[in-house]
Amino acid sequence: MYELICVGASWGGLDAITRLLSDLPGEVDLPIVVAQHRHVTSPRGALADLLHLRIRRPVQDVEDKMPIEPRNVYLAPPDYHLLVQRGSFALSTDARVQFARPSIDVLFESAAYAYGRHLIGIILTGANQDGAAGLAVVKQRGGVAVIQDPREAAKRTMPDAAIAATAADAVLPLEEIGRFVFGVCVNQTAEPSVRDTAPVEEVSGNREVPPTGAPT
Repeated sequence: MYELICVGASWGGLDAITRLLSDLPGEVDLPIVVAQHRHVTSPRGALADLLHLRIRRPVQDVEDKMPIEPRNVYLAPPDYHLLVQRGSFALSTDARVQFARPSIDVLFESAAYAYGRHLIGIILTGANQDGAAGLAVVKQRGGVAVIQDPREAAKRTMPDAAIAATAADAVLPLEEIGRFVFGVCVNQTAEPSVRDTAPVEEVSGNREVPPTGAPT
């Protein structure tokens, strides 16, 4: 049974995240955790307020030690790494990863060790390679890896890097991702749906974080 969805986005992410969450049927009641690259001076709560106006799910910036509840959308706050533990969150001010804090890699890797095969990871538009190594760990730990088709992303660098880093379960246009995730949750299995994509440069190297005793 799937228990958590993690989403990573950067350049162009607000529109992409809004579309994804709007398209996701209400029957999907999994908690959704989002790492969106934001400027360090971004007002805390501003992104949550914007998304709250556009989608029909509770949205909030994460606080340290906050419990994870069904159906909620949780956002990594600006200038903090967001780590997932089994049933709760932790925040960190460790060094930037891929020039970013919050880092998508940090979120995805910690979630993969906490939730293993019960995790769905989604990479959307972005202008750097953050998230590629993290999505590879999601896949290695038995989770589902979904990537926005880079040809229709606002910036294709991040989806391209993710495609090069792991064998995704699905590479899809944005408007099809919500339906695919719904199908995965209903059927409890990921039916491969990978579109032909343009060649990309190989991405090498993954980092690991210590395991948390989570399921694999």
